[in-house]
Amino acid sequence: MSAEASGSSGGTVVNVTGSAAQSTSHAGEEKPERSLTSSKYVKLNVGGTLHYTTVQTLSKEDSLLRSMCDGSTEVTIDSEGWVVLDRSGRHFSLVLNFLRDGTVPLPENSLELEEVLKEAQYYRLQGLVQHCLTTLQTRRDNCWGCHIPMITSAKEEQRIIATCRKPVVKLQNNRGNNKYSYTSNSDDNLLKNIELFDKLGLRFNGRVLFIKDVLGDEICCWSFYGEGRKIAEVCCTSIVYATEKKQTKVEFPEARIFEETLNILIYENGRGSGSGSMALLESGGVSSGVGQSEEDGAGIGGGDRRVRRIHVRRHIMHDERGHGQQTVYKD
Repeated sequence: MSAEASGSSGGTVVNVTGSAAQSTSHAGEEKPERSLTSSKYVKLNVGGTLHYTTVQTLSKEDSLLRSMCDGSTEVTIDSEGWVVLDRSGRHFSLVLNFLRDGTVPLPENSLELEEVLKEAQYYRLQGLVQHCLTTLQTRRDNCWGCHIPMITSAKEEQRIIATCRKPVVKLQNNRGNNKYSYTSNSDDNLLKNIELFDKLGLRFNGRVLFIKDVLGDEICCWSFYGEGRKIAEVCCTSIVYATEKKQTKVEFPEARIFEETLNILIYENGRGSGSGSMALLESGGVSSGVGQSEEDGAGIGGGDRRVRRIHVRRHIMHDERGHGQQTVYKD
């Protein structure tokens, strides 16, 4: 079977199952037939990126690459024996790894993932196409549909935290526990805490699990967990005296909350097990100056693992006669 000469420089279009084919080089010299089935290995030039693989790998799935190997599709081979594919070679190594292993990690960047999808569709690799489509849909759902579990019992909370492989941030928000009137800024600060929770949930979506507890004992309290145990707690509520009556005061220590959220990222992907990361967490990091902290008790598992409990700074309230009153904290 004869081969058809292409118009490209130094290239020839051949049928890989042809029994006798001739190729014409730039100088008009005759070249012997190059067949993919006659060799165990294949040299691929994909958009200028060179790859060396086997016919067995290319033939693993029913695809364009298999049809190139079995002769169903004509291929272009240059004068040096490289099979030329007029595609971008940026993601072709990922395509090869998928054929070798049956699965492959996909890029985190959505645009790059869509590029991989285009290549998978071109090579007719249905397994990789489905893998890309499923991953894209999952990421889109997570991006705009950030799911915040609502805690309905202490048992459910323990189960979620113990089984989650990500760091966990919990906001306990229960206005029903308030026995007194609120100070003037408390309602606004309570709303700011809720808004910050939503913003952090979107910003760290996929990296940190955010849960909300509306049945707990605190009016507004943040808890931070890593590897199934509590790392820190920021309590935003206190009881103050003003004009000889008690009032509930809610603070908004935004800087400290954000700092503690960043701190628990050390526990992402199990990275918080080392002594170095533990020492960093227990040192308290950079002081935000918005509260006071105290370490309370040994953590689960013994040792010197402690929970940092941070309260807003104590304030001095003055009554109408100008007498200072010490803030009293609800413990």
